[in-house]
Amino acid sequence: MDNTTVGIIAVAVTLILIALRMPIGVVLGLVSIVGIAEITNMRVAWGVVSATPYDFIGQWELTAAPMFLFMGYLATEGKLTSGLFSALRLFLARLPGGLAISSVGACTFFAAASGSSVATAAAMSRIAVPEMLKNNYDKGLATGTIAASGTLGSLIPPSVLLILYGVYAQVSVGQLFMAGFIPGLVSALLYVMMIMMRVKANPSLAGDVQINATRAEKIQALKEIWPLPTLILLVLGGIFSGVFSPTEAGALGAFFAACIAAIRKTLTRAALKTAILSTLQSTASIFLILIGSVLFTRFLALSQLPMAFSDMVLSVSESQWWILFAVAVIYLVLGMLIDSIGLLLLTLPMILPLVEGAGINAVWFGIIVIKLLEVGLVTPPIGLNVYVIKGALGNLVTLPEVFKGVTWFIVMDFVALVLIILIPAMSLWLPSLLYN
Repeated sequence: MDNTTVGIIAVAVTLILIALRMPIGVVLGLVSIVGIAEITNMRVAWGVVSATPYDFIGQWELTAAPMFLFMGYLATEGKLTSGLFSALRLFLARLPGGLAISSVGACTFFAAASGSSVATAAAMSRIAVPEMLKNNYDKGLATGTIAASGTLGSLIPPSVLLILYGVYAQVSVGQLFMAGFIPGLVSALLYVMMIMMRVKANPSLAGDVQINATRAEKIQALKEIWPLPTLILLVLGGIFSGVFSPTEAGALGAFFAACIAAIRKTLTRAALKTAILSTLQSTASIFLILIGSVLFTRFLALSQLPMAFSDMVLSVSESQWWILFAVAVIYLVLGMLIDSIGLLLLTLPMILPLVEGAGINAVWFGIIVIKLLEVGLVTPPIGLNVYVIKGALGNLVTLPEVFKGVTWFIVMDFVALVLIILIPAMSLWLPSLLYN
């Protein structure tokens, strides 16, 4: 059996095991060890296992991931986000679908603090969805808004997915953060425009909300939400100005999140313990997948499957448009079955050689990939954000209602994706401006 055939069989076995819900990191590691042993011998396989994970996990840039996760958990447990939705609803309630628009805005701010789509969806579903349902919002619109807006945490910096892509693809994480900023805001704006047009066409979707806040109430609401914008400006401002590296910004963000929560007297011992444990669990899960993916990369390199895959794709056409189309199909199909982090790290060993060979800008491509992963977070049958919301709300909604609700948002995601592809400057203008 030639090496490429071994690689093909290994990829097929990997997908089958993942479909059977085995942990992705474990699957990638086991398949890689067996595959390397088959191509070489067990001694070489154990040598790779003993050396490779430490070399990769020891990279300094990866420490940004747990720091931003810790910052997000501190912001959540320290209740720095608690007044965000309430404040926005006072200002935006008079717009068509004002509560849903407020939810998009709150998710955008929360995403910029947490860097996690799942964390954003979980937190905001408990705050915003009950309020919308209480005001007779359509269940699909209420839950779909949070499920889709939660995905903005993948694109708006600081994003854990952008950090992982940057470290794996050897691309500046700072540039990726800047590149994701405008596409993330455009995605949020498209959601808002779609909500307004749908509610104008069918007012019953948004019930009958009557909120007449006084000027004093609005000022008081603004006083309640100052921590989160302050934290975001500190972190992103430091990165964009070049004062902090992403890792330093993550550490300082976590420190200041703790300080702000302490000043507000919301950083209890229980809250701090929960934030630390949640960070440790999330980091361990991510790093296990990282280790498996690195071993998988070594195995694929030995099998020469990435080269064969590149040759197959390029044999159809060497056009960048064809390559982007082929990559999009792969991510959209697999995104229905595999969670975003696992899918990113599973596919990069195959995709990156193809992209590099075609001369596609790695920063621009990274934003395209993250946008494709965002779509996968809400598409059936595995749309992770949808299940997070269902779990948070229990019997208030059904899975079909949530999946139906995200349909219009998926359409807007495709519009945003087309804009990102057709207008590379959306992603590349800000990095080029600041880095030059």
